[in-house]
Amino acid sequence: MAYDEKLAGRTRELIAAVQSNIEEKKMFGGLCFMVNNKMCIGVEKDRLMVRLDPSVYETALEKDGCTPMDFTGRVMKGYVFVDKTMLQTKKQLSYWVDLALDYNSFAKPSKKRTK
Repeated sequence: MAYDEKLAGRTRELIAAVQSNIEEKKMFGGLCFMVNNKMCIGVEKDRLMVRLDPSVYETALEKDGCTPMDFTGRVMKGYVFVDKTMLQTKKQLSYWVDLALDYNSFAKPSKKRTK
């Protein structure tokens, strides 16, 4: 199993309750939820990847189980990993999903790569 399917299902339910323009893409060895054609949140192994407002990035890192996203060996500001041990309740998971969805409404879409 490349990613925690139960965590992905719980995340999917929370996003679908408030968003309709959702696409799921397999990437980074996990599952990414694209909202409004923008990377929003994902499940990678046994952790959540959250795209959030860079202005709340430092505050988010103070939360237990939250670490900088360094998937490529380089820290990506505005993206964090949250360990699934800190996502046991609906309230805990909703906190991170809401942060990602709040930022998604005004985040810039990724640039499309030309083939």
